[in-house]
Amino acid sequence: MKSLFIISTVMMLSFTSNAQQTIDKIVAQIGDYIILLSDIQGQKIQAMQAEVEITPEMDCQILEELMFQKLLLNQAALDSIVISDEQVDAEMEQRIRVIEAQIGGRQKLEAFYGKTIGEIKREFRTVIKDQLLSQEMERTITASVSVTPREVQRFYETIPYDSIPLISSQLSFQQIVHYPEITSVDKERARAKLAKIRAGIVDKGKTFSTQARLYSMDPGSAKDGGKIEASRGMMVPPFEAAVFNLKKNEVSDVFESAYGYHIVKLLDRKGDDYTCQHILIVAEFDPSAITTSALKMDSCYKQIMSGKITWEQGVLLFSNDEATKKNNGIITNPISGDQMWSMEDLNQVDRQIYLLTNSMEPNDISEATLYTNMVERKEGVRLVRLMKRTSPHRANLKEDYALIKRAAENDKKQKMIANWTQSKIGNAYVRLDEEFKSCAFVNKWVQL
Repeated sequence: MKSLFIISTVMMLSFTSNAQQTIDKIVAQIGDYIILLSDIQGQKIQAMQAEVEITPEMDCQILEELMFQKLLLNQAALDSIVISDEQVDAEMEQRIRVIEAQIGGRQKLEAFYGKTIGEIKREFRTVIKDQLLSQEMERTITASVSVTPREVQRFYETIPYDSIPLISSQLSFQQIVHYPEITSVDKERARAKLAKIRAGIVDKGKTFSTQARLYSMDPGSAKDGGKIEASRGMMVPPFEAAVFNLKKNEVSDVFESAYGYHIVKLLDRKGDDYTCQHILIVAEFDPSAITTSALKMDSCYKQIMSGKITWEQGVLLFSNDEATKKNNGIITNPISGDQMWSMEDLNQVDRQIYLLTNSMEPNDISEATLYTNMVERKEGVRLVRLMKRTSPHRANLKEDYALIKRAAENDKKQKMIANWTQSKIGNAYVRLDEEFKSCAFVNKWVQL
C-alpha cells in the first residue's frame, strides 16, 4: 500500500498538535491499536505544509493509510518482531539532526516546537518505535520478492507509452582520492589544544559554554554552548562512558572517540537520560600534507595518461578512499543507490564533480583537484573519470534496466502487500466510526 501522507524519513510535523481545536475521538481500531481524529488532522497539516492539494477524499485516504500501518503493527506483535532501544535511539537522533539542519540548529528547533530536545524524544519515542516496527513488518512480508529479466521485460511492455518516464541526462563517475593522513603529531596537537581549553575551564574559571562556542568543532552543539540532551545508547561508547562516570557539574578528562578528542561536563542526569556540555577538537593534518597528496595525485595522473598504469591499477596504488577503492573507484549515488547520477542529484550531493566534468567526454580523466568530502567532512585531492553520459530519453530496457527493474520489484511488492492486507483484515479486530463507513476504501475493512 503506497504511503501518501505518512512521513517517516523526518520527524513528524504533528509536534504542533496544540493547533488542533476539534474535540478528539477514536475513529478506528485495529486489534489493540486505535486511530484518533487528531491523527488524521495531523497528517493533513503535514500535507498542507508540504503544499499537497487538499481534496474532499483526503480524510478517507489518510485514515486507510493509518489503518494499514496499525494492521502492520498488529501483525508485528503477533509475530514477535522486536525493535531494539538502540535502533529507536539512533533513528530518533538521525531525524532530529535532519530537522536541526533544516531549521537552523537545536536551539531554534526547541523554540519552534516549544519543547526541549529531551521532551521531544520522550514524547515521540513510541511514535518512532511504531514506525520502525511497521517498516520491519512490511520488509518481512516482501523479503522474498525478486524479479527475473523476463518479468522486467513484461512489466515494461505493460506500461503505456505516454506513462514511460522521461529520463534526463545521467552520468556515472570513478574517482581516485588521496586524503592527507593524520599523524601521531597531528593527534597530539589536537589533544594538547583540548587539554589547554580544559585547564582554562577547571583551573581559571572560564565558562564551559563560552569555550564551546569559541573552540568546539561539533557543529550540532557548539552554537548552543556545547549543550547536548540524550539518553543511554544514543552516543558513542567512549562518550557515554565519560558521562556516566561524572558527578553533576564535573568536567571529564580529555578522551578520544572515532570523531576526535572530547571533554564533557555533566549538567544533569535522571536514570538513562542526561544533559551535558561538550567540546570536540578534531585532529587536523598539517597544511603541508595536502601538498604531499597533490603530488601523489599528479604522479598518478601522469602514469595513467602515459599508459604506465591502468585506471584500475591507479585506484589500487594511490586511493585511500574506503568508499570507492574496492570498486574500481566507482562513485555510488547515495540517493538512488545506483551508479548513475542525475543532474539534480549531483547538484545536491557533489556539485564539485558536476562542475568538474561538465565539459568532459566519456573516459576523460580530470587533472588533480582539491576535493571536500561533505559527508565525512574531510579534504583531499582527487582525479575524476567520466564513465558514461546519457542523453535525455524515455526510459528503455537497454539504458535504464536497473531503474525499470526497481519499478518492477516495487510493483510486485505492492501486489504482495495488497494480497497480504486482504488476508489479514479478516483475522484482525477492526472497528470503524460511523462517520467514515461511507469512505471509498481500497480495502474492505468492515462488513456493511
